[in-house]
Amino acid sequence: MTDNVEYIQSPLCQQYSDGGQTVDIDIYRTEDSGWILEIVDSGNNSTVWEDPFETDQDALDEALDALKQEGIEAFVGTFE
Repeated sequence: MTDNVEYIQSPLCQQYSDGGQTVDIDIYRTEDSGWILEIVDSGNNSTVWEDPFETDQDALDEALDALKQEGIEAFVGTFE
């Protein structure tokens, strides 16, 4: 028996662009979990934070801080 898990998408999800690169900031949760933060590049490479966030705003703030401090290149994989 498989359980169908329904994800709740945050309205704060957005794209972030810098230096000709663009990534998607995805923030989502289930009814029973905290907010999950995932940054996905155009090649579908993703970086997911291990610990959930209490609010979707906390997750977005973390994503924007990480992108500004580490640079978008840290979240873009190689394309072959």
